[in-house]
Amino acid sequence: MGTGFIPSLRNRLLLVVLVSWLIGGTLAYWLGGEWQSALPLLALVMGALMSLLLTTWLTRPVDDAIKAMELGLLNLIDNDFSVSLPQSKDPEFRRLAELFNRASGELRRERQHIYQRELLLDKVIQNSPNLMLLLDGSGHIIYANDSARHALVDGKPLTGMTISALAGQLDEAMARMLLEGSDGLFALERDGETDTWHLSRGRFHLNGLEHQLILLKQMTRELNRQEVAVWKKVIRVISHELNNSLAPMRSMVNSGRVLAGRLEEPRLNLIFDTIDKRTEHLGQFIEGYARFARLPRPIKAAVDIGALCRELQLQLAFNIEGGLPAEPVWADEIQLQQVLINLLKNAHESGSAPGDVSLSVRRQQSGESGVLIEVNDRGPGMSPEVLSQALLPFYSTKQQGTGLGLALCREIIEAHDGRISLQNRSGGGLQVQLFLP
Repeated sequence: MGTGFIPSLRNRLLLVVLVSWLIGGTLAYWLGGEWQSALPLLALVMGALMSLLLTTWLTRPVDDAIKAMELGLLNLIDNDFSVSLPQSKDPEFRRLAELFNRASGELRRERQHIYQRELLLDKVIQNSPNLMLLLDGSGHIIYANDSARHALVDGKPLTGMTISALAGQLDEAMARMLLEGSDGLFALERDGETDTWHLSRGRFHLNGLEHQLILLKQMTRELNRQEVAVWKKVIRVISHELNNSLAPMRSMVNSGRVLAGRLEEPRLNLIFDTIDKRTEHLGQFIEGYARFARLPRPIKAAVDIGALCRELQLQLAFNIEGGLPAEPVWADEIQLQQVLINLLKNAHESGSAPGDVSLSVRRQQSGESGVLIEVNDRGPGMSPEVLSQALLPFYSTKQQGTGLGLALCREIIEAHDGRISLQNRSGGGLQVQLFLP
């Protein structure tokens, strides 16, 4: 049901003034008894018109201020906070205009602040290594960050696709985790390597509608770091206890030699010499593990990879395949040299002919940019069981091996935020790949 026609404030003021003037003038002339002449009636009409014009002129600022306020409020409703009201001559309307402009300014600054925070949040999400998918209540993907697009569909758009359609394009393990609706760890087999992932999801309501956020995080490197941290702690404890035992043994050997010299018994000297050699060997053995346990963080700088390779060729025989990049590699030169020496020594000790040991360095531009270093040999390679454990500390197939060479290489490369991988070559031999971002 309508409310009927309601005149504006200005029209109501005009109507009140006009009616009041007519009533007052009519009563005055009626009481004065001067209705017989047409002149007073004409004067009454002229006075009413003059009063109407004067009132119209006086109320125009009020009408302009109300219209400006109405237009400003409509702009605020439309999320346009750039409007400001002009200053009115009327004190009351001037105060209203000042309050409106203050409120509009605060809203404008708040929106700018929110916009900057949204840009920052979007930048963080887009550059996050974690895979993020936002689904609506019907299971359609309404947002996916860059990591999710590149890891799941090679950079193609995901918006609008259902989670079921996406699962049909993924590995069985990941598809099962996406569709089951549960959180947890799962493993993916890719290129002969096992990657561990963690999936978590959360449900929430946004604007009254149900949404679901899926977060996929690769845990392989984190688990490896935790594993290495545990190994280091074990090594530190063992080294401490063994050193505490070796110190008095060495002291006792020296004291025994003094006593043996007084007795002039050669066999005792031979016994003490043997004990001294074995304790010295054990000390060196412990020191090797201790160096692994206290490996310092890399101090990265520009490394001339060509000069480094030529220096290594003075120590070990190997061929350089392809050209070497002119751009420097960003790494700790001492630690990188140690890694390459270990790998080249392993290649020679594998039984490969020296002429079949090679090293190549090339820039990788597609995907993650960085430097790819490969060390190749033509030895017997590794069995699948050995490949899966070769990078673990203490694991070695050599009779006198300590099991630290490849583990130390992995620790150094991962400390550079890189990665190391091993795979058998077609035709025989092993290839070790190092990637440095």
